[in-house]
Parts: sequence; C-alpha cells; structure tokens
Amino acid sequence: MGLMNDRHPFDRLFVATVLPYKENSCEIDEEAYRKLLRYFLQPKFVDAGGAIIVNPEAGEMFYLSREEKRRTLEIAMEECGGKVPVFVGVLGLTTRETIEEAKDAQSMKVDGLFLLPPIGSLDITGAWNAEKYPEVWIDMAKDVLRGVDLPVITHPVASYTPKFGIGLPLSATLKMLDEIPQIIGWKMVYNYEGFRTVAWALRNYKRHVGILGANAVFFHEALANDLLDGTLTGSLSYAMEPMVDHIQAWRNKDIDTARKIWNGGLMQLQEYVYSDYSRLHNRYKIAAWLRGLVPHPFMRPPLPKPFEEEVVQLKQLLQNCGLDVIPDDRIRETFRQFSAAI
Repeated sequence: MGLMNDRHPFDRLFVATVLPYKENSCEIDEEAYRKLLRYFLQPKFVDAGGAIIVNPEAGEMFYLSREEKRRTLEIAMEECGGKVPVFVGVLGLTTRETIEEAKDAQSMKVDGLFLLPPIGSLDITGAWNAEKYPEVWIDMAKDVLRGVDLPVITHPVASYTPKFGIGLPLSATLKMLDEIPQIIGWKMVYNYEGFRTVAWALRNYKRHVGILGANAVFFHEALANDLLDGTLTGSLSYAMEPMVDHIQAWRNKDIDTARKIWNGGLMQLQEYVYSDYSRLHNRYKIAAWLRGLVPHPFMRPPLPKPFEEEVVQLKQLLQNCGLDVIPDDRIRETFRQFSAAI
C-alpha cells in the first residue's frame, strides 16, 4: 500500500490533534495535552506509522496566540520528539507573522511544517479565485520557506467549487507543486470527485507527493484504489484503533476484514462526523471527550458549543465500533459544570 517505506518517510498516519483546555476556562490544560500525546505513542499507532500534527485547525490554531502555539509545540517535542515525526501548523494574519512562527518551529527542531493558505481579508479567503490567482498562496509560501529548510505538508483549502469542494483546484495544485519543491505531502480536503481527480494527478506527478487522506468517510474507497499514502485527519483523535485496524487490513490485502470493520460501524461513525462541515471540529472534540481522551468537549469561543443530540449520537456510534466511552454521569456532570460557569 505504500503507507510506510524507506523511500517516502513522511507517508504516515498524521493525526490532527485536538487541544484540551482546563474545565470552565480556555486555559490550555498542559497535563491533559501531554496525556493525549502519550496516547498516540502507544505501539499500535507508532508501529502503524503514526505521526503528530501540532496546532492544526482541529487544535483551534486560529484562536491561539503565538506564545500558546510555541508552548503546545514545546510540549509536543518534549513528549514526541524523536519518537514519531512532528509537524506543526504555522499561520498568522500576516505573512510576517507566519514567517516568525515557522522560525519558531525550526528552532525547536520539528520534522516539518503544516502550511495553510492566508486568512483574513475577503480578497484572499472567501472571494479568492484560486484557479485564476494561485500566486496568492504560492507567494506567501515562498516567503515563509525562504529562510526555513523544512519539508512541508499543505492544507489546501480554497473557495468552494462544485468539482473540488473546499479543496485547491487541480491547476493551482500543480502550479504550487512545481514552484515549491519542499512540499512532500498533500492533505486531501476535497469532495469525492475532487479527491479522485487530485489523487490521480498526484500519483502521476514527476516527484512523489504523499496523498494524505483527510475526510475519513472516503478512506475505504481510497484504500481500495491505492490512493491513500497516509492520513492527515482529526478523526484519529477519536477512532484511532478501528481506523488503524482498517488500514492495516487493506495493507495486508485482507479485504474481508477491512469490509467487516468498515461496515461494522466505522463507516456510520465517519458519515455522521462528516455530514455537516460546520460542526466538524466540534464533533472531533466531542468524540475525543466521550472516549475519555480530553477532559471536556468545549472549544474556545467563537467556536460553537456542542449540541446534546451530537453527544447522544456520537456516544452510540462510538460504542457501535466497540470503543469504550465515559459513563453517563460524567457526561451530565461536565455539562452541569459548564452551564454553571456561564
């Protein structure tokens, strides 16, 4: 399957980690974060080719200060450095801020950068025509990488198009790859049609660029077509065990086992999580909390609060996958404490 080999060392199962806060506050819970990172150092994940993304969108990077981002990276390097690859998301409101974050990362000896498109002005976000003006992101990326010698994985989001969904169109993708040779992995944020189009283009590109699956609901079909070199997804934050088993079954060409895992609950779980992209990161964190991996499901405002129906649905879907969840009294107590705090 090509998920781990000597030739492509960063074709791995990257988890976009959620970020735990202390109860009734938005202060980062450093001990809970260390505990979460240690969970991903267990042999099941490491032996499967696991790797860590620090400060991804799932980790609420848009709402962290530079100092907080530095601290989460320090913790991750203390816990994971030298054990699994650690890449870090870098992005500020200005290119200068992004450059500084990249320099912070290089000084801490990370394995690579997770690079996102610009944020802020409507001109370069919602109204951005990436196919017509690909230089908006390319120029920024070149500036960031000019003084930083690190491999790069992209988070190629752009304005919505019917063919590619929220993903960067193919022409802009190829131009970016041509101009930025440091790119070694491409996060597949696309809708189904876009995924197939871009994945086949990457497979036939002149150098290897890892096809890193993001939308876990597509993994079964992608593995069947040998179009999943690795992952970069928040779904591993709540369903690591069955996801690894499913991927390993495909690696071993054990199709019956892969189907049994997928059709036995994993597909239904992923379909629910990805059924509403305006709730995607909420559901990552709710599910991680239900697994007992973070102390509570609340995110830093203005990110929205969890819905009770999401908790009920995710609890059942996780259990259908054979995963343990926290007891009902703990669920009720968490919401009671949160309601009292506000």
